[in-house]
Amino acid sequence: MDDDLHPESGLAKSVWDDTDFEDMGWHDATVHGLYLQPTDLLPRLLLDLDYVVRWVHPERRSKSFSFWVAPVTLVFEEVWDLTGGLDLTSGIPTLEIADLHRLTPDDGREEYPLWHVEGHEFDLRFRSDGFRQYFRQAPRHVPGPELSPTERGGCAFTEAGFDGR
Repeated sequence: MDDDLHPESGLAKSVWDDTDFEDMGWHDATVHGLYLQPTDLLPRLLLDLDYVVRWVHPERRSKSFSFWVAPVTLVFEEVWDLTGGLDLTSGIPTLEIADLHRLTPDDGREEYPLWHVEGHEFDLRFRSDGFRQYFRQAPRHVPGPELSPTERGGCAFTEAGFDGR
């Protein structure tokens, strides 16, 4: 990866897509918003996330990791067969992603992968041909994997990457 855009965090570019899937990871990404946007055909699914760009190993005296985190908009186009659930049995949870999986469907329509957003207290499965992820701001070095509302600029679904200047 070419670390030109934000060398401190290792972020190479501000807009990623499904061709970058193998280089990405959503573990510990916090979901701040979900929007199912209607279109003339199939809806779009937009997620407002705090994306962990990099975990920083603890220094000698510290026992905790720190993180490079950025607010992002993750957009899936032409979404269908959307199913999922949310566990509210112990109150309103923090929606944190454990993993995002791209699965090969068993119906022979491989051009529309099955996506599985596996959360700690929620689960989403749907079909879509791909995604784009927009890093709206440069990553910040913070003690935990989540930004404050002020740091992230509130909840947003902006589809533009920052320019690094």
